[in-house]
Amino acid sequence: MRLDKFLKVSRIIKRRSVAKEISDQGRILINGNAAKSSSNVKVADELTIKFGNKTEIVKILKIIETTKKDEAEQMYEILDESYAEDFRK
Repeated sequence: MRLDKFLKVSRIIKRRSVAKEISDQGRILINGNAAKSSSNVKVADELTIKFGNKTEIVKILKIIETTKKDEAEQMYEILDESYAEDFRK
């Protein structure tokens, strides 16, 4: 499955156009390698996604073409979530 479609179907990113834009900017890595929106993902891949101040590492558990909101969270597991700066002070 294409990276941008996986991000949308899994609801990590709400819109496919936003997922495409972020991945084409080089802000997403698949197993440590830079990824484009057209890159293919498979089960057991690790995605590193940079959302501005936040960096999230997720592992793909399963790939489903279409899904409901409840099932979307079962497609991946969050391994790490970190922030460049902590603004909660």
